[in-house]
Amino acid sequence: MSTMKTIHIDFVSDVACPWCAVGLGALEQAISNIALTDPTAKVSIRFQPFQLNPAMPPEGQNIGEHLTQKYGSTVDQQTQTYAAIRQRGAEVGFEFRLEGRGRTWNTFDCHRLLEWTHEVAPEKQLPLKKALLKAYFTDGLNPAAHDVLLRICGELGLDASRAAQILASDEYTQQVRARQAFYAANNINSVPAVILNEQYLISGGQPVDVFEGALRQLLTA
Repeated sequence: MSTMKTIHIDFVSDVACPWCAVGLGALEQAISNIALTDPTAKVSIRFQPFQLNPAMPPEGQNIGEHLTQKYGSTVDQQTQTYAAIRQRGAEVGFEFRLEGRGRTWNTFDCHRLLEWTHEVAPEKQLPLKKALLKAYFTDGLNPAAHDVLLRICGELGLDASRAAQILASDEYTQQVRARQAFYAANNINSVPAVILNEQYLISGGQPVDVFEGALRQLLTA
């Protein structure tokens, strides 16, 4: 009789990180590929908070201006980066519409809702994360806007009235800050950071085969 093999993944990421969307898509494809050949394998994902721009003000910032200030990139360089991100996204089934985004935003409330969801309905944390990424990168919506967040929660069958209470308070702030501090103390300073079984780190929006190879190696260890 075969025994169930389990891998737990902590996916440290931000809703405002395009490479996190790419990496998540690739990781999901890798997990699907493994399921086809090894039905005894079980892979669970928990999303952990990271903010690229924790000091981003509530009104956000012009995205081009922000990228130039933070990375020193020119408009031409940003256009080239967008093209590469779009292509990598398409390869894993994620649609980026980057040129239409006027601003970038503070994502802290997204992380509070993700932490709450992990607590009350962990099976919905992945759908929530994907919906938040789509809202920002595909639909050009503001992931700091409470009406956007509450609509997404409602569409996923989460308790929107409870979500509204959380957003109107400081609930889950302490938990999110603690998780952020934990990963900062463990030298996670860029995302996505994909941690397998709390031991092995894969950094960046890697291709499907990198994730698949690492997962298969763990499953056969």
